[in-house]
Amino acid sequence: MQGEIQEIEAEIARFCAKREWDQFHSNKDLAAAIAIEVAELQEAFLWDRVATIEKIKEELADVFIYAFRMAERNGLDVMKIVREKLAVNAAKYPVEKCRGSASKYTNLNEGVYDGR
Repeated sequence: MQGEIQEIEAEIARFCAKREWDQFHSNKDLAAAIAIEVAELQEAFLWDRVATIEKIKEELADVFIYAFRMAERNGLDVMKIVREKLAVNAAKYPVEKCRGSASKYTNLNEGVYDGR
């Protein structure tokens, strides 16, 4: 899997290099692009619309492309940072306290119900 992620990051980097887009890919700009693509994904569901799988694939691919690009430009190992974050989240959201709940971790110890 790690090799495949590095391959796709390299493919994205080559795609961008051929177009001389590195100058437009600062962390700020990539973060904005990710947010915009996520908003486009959300828009597909606006007003209870059911998004087509093609629309979901298109927008999700854009999110991944920008996220992988940001990771590559910052020398981050995607598999490592995702696993590290999962470990942090496992500590914040212990199974015995959060199973079946959408409560934020700060509410788990207080027994606060968030309506979900």
